[in-house]
Amino acid sequence: MAEQDWQVFQLSELLGTIDRSTVDFREFLRTPSMSCAIYHLPAGSKDMQTPHDEDELYLVVAGRGRLRINDTEHPIVKNTLMYVRASCDHAFFDIEEDLTVLAFFGAAVNSTLSYLSTEQP
Repeated sequence: MAEQDWQVFQLSELLGTIDRSTVDFREFLRTPSMSCAIYHLPAGSKDMQTPHDEDELYLVVAGRGRLRINDTEHPIVKNTLMYVRASCDHAFFDIEEDLTVLAFFGAAVNSTLSYLSTEQP
């Protein structure tokens, strides 16, 4: 199947796909230059992610907790937008209310470098 030039997503439909009883990560878009997912963490759960090879942008669509980026902690609530640089240690914690975020990932650092290469054939 050929790659589509565009797609439309409804947030209400994406929210309907998550399992609210457990930690749930659902990717809904992947292209060579980016990927997007919806990530849900119930209150009191632990975020077990490790640093990624991609830059990342999070948008909190529901819930309340904290985000640790390296040694700095940030409170997060609905409508908080957070950028995390590739390979940066980060994790959600102290999740007081079920937390649901949209996660937008840029191209992996290694694949991005190939686009930036100045070598001539």
